[in-house]
This record gives sequence, structure tokens and C-alpha cells, in this order.
Amino acid sequence: MASERDLLASRIIFRAVLPVVKVMLEDDAKMRQVFEGVTGTIQFVAKDGAGPVGGYLRFENGAYSVVPEIAEKADITFSFSNVAKMNAMFAGKPVLPWISGWSNIGLLIKTFKLLLALKILMPNAMPKTPEGKALKVKMSLHMIAVALSQLNKAGEPEMVKWTSKQPERIYQWSCEPEGIACYLRVKAGKSKAGRGYYTRRKPFVHMKFAGADAALKVLSNSVDTVQAISQGLVVNDGSPEYGGQVGDFMQRVAALIT
Repeated sequence: MASERDLLASRIIFRAVLPVVKVMLEDDAKMRQVFEGVTGTIQFVAKDGAGPVGGYLRFENGAYSVVPEIAEKADITFSFSNVAKMNAMFAGKPVLPWISGWSNIGLLIKTFKLLLALKILMPNAMPKTPEGKALKVKMSLHMIAVALSQLNKAGEPEMVKWTSKQPERIYQWSCEPEGIACYLRVKAGKSKAGRGYYTRRKPFVHMKFAGADAALKVLSNSVDTVQAISQGLVVNDGSPEYGGQVGDFMQRVAALIT
């Protein structure tokens, strides 16, 4: 049986990590071209005593979506002996799954390219170009906002305790001048992540990164939050107490998926 931690990590992978591939397909012209016109289903599934765990990627004429369920039929399936090994593969560790669907070799090659490109989210991945840096920051921040909401939706005790005591509050992240922004809305135990700037209410906490280079230093844990603030890499506009708590939850997400 998979541990609660492994099941939580799997949930975040299929509901927060893999969905940000859509950002890559929107912003990276080369990757978008790879999947232009592609239709197919790629499944990732792990054995477990309580039943199989996994989800699938679906391309419909190039349009991308992620479904955190087991598909009735898939063109390609990556199978794992347990949930921990499936999570490890997405964390960039050397895991060899059983692969079925070799007859769809073209789609399989494209899938390998996508999985390799997804390594941009790894802490040690450091893009060299301004476009690559902006893409990593955008994907990372969007993933973090959704992952925090998923911690709450999954019933993670500390996150549930934290959200349940709050009135409506907005936790905003932004990175300028790149124009990257996302937010987490919390209200009475409920949570929802979104892209862009939340305009209906002033953020309770707003983490403002001074450009993509500054954001990457923080997101890669090259500097801690206190150092980042003292060096002017990020401004924590709002409650310092709750800003620190959000930072702690961000670290918890990173530990789950790396």
C-alpha cells in the first residue's frame, strides 16, 4: 500500500505539475510545434493494494489536458510497480517503467521530449535565455499556486488548519517586468488557484519578485526568504507572518515532488 505521503505527491503531480505543461505549449514555440495536430492518450499508472493510481495526458489535435484518473484505453502506458517509483520518475530520478504502446512510436518519441522538457521545473535546472528563465518562473509559480490549493483539497492537516481559520484572503505572486502573476484565494477552509492578478480584492500577501533572475534564485533555494528580502530579490508586501507561512508550505510542496 502506498503511504499517505506518496499518494499526496501523486495527487500534486497529476493536478499541479503536469497541468503546467499547458504553459509550456503556449509559450514555447518549438514544443508547441512538436505536438501540433497530435491526438493521443498517454497514461501513467502505478500498482497499489487499494487499486491502481495514476492519470493520463490527452492531446486532441494539439490541445492538451490532464485527467487524474485511469483511462479506459490509452495509446501509450507507462506502468510502475508502486506509486513511489512513479513519483520518483517525475522527480527526475532514474526509474525504468514498463512501457506499452511501442507501435505508436511517433507519439512515444514526442512523449519522451515532453518529459525531458518538464525537467525545467527541477531546482537545478537553470535556463540560459531570457525566454527560458521566464518560462521556468511562470511554470513554477503556477504550479506552486495550484499545488498549495491541492494540499488543502486533499485534506493535508496543517494546510486545512491554516485555511479553515481565515476569512477571504488573496495570496499573490508576481514577477515583473516579465508580467508573470498567479494567486491563491483562501476563504473559510476553501481554496482556489488562478492565473494573473486578482483584481477584486487587495492581496493579503503579495510576493513581488524583482525579475526572473531574482525569482530563480529563490525558487531554486539558492537563497532563503530572509536573504532574498534583504538582497532585494523579493518584496513581501503584506503580513510577514502569513507570508512566512506560505513560504513554509511552498517548501513542503517542493519536498514532496523532488
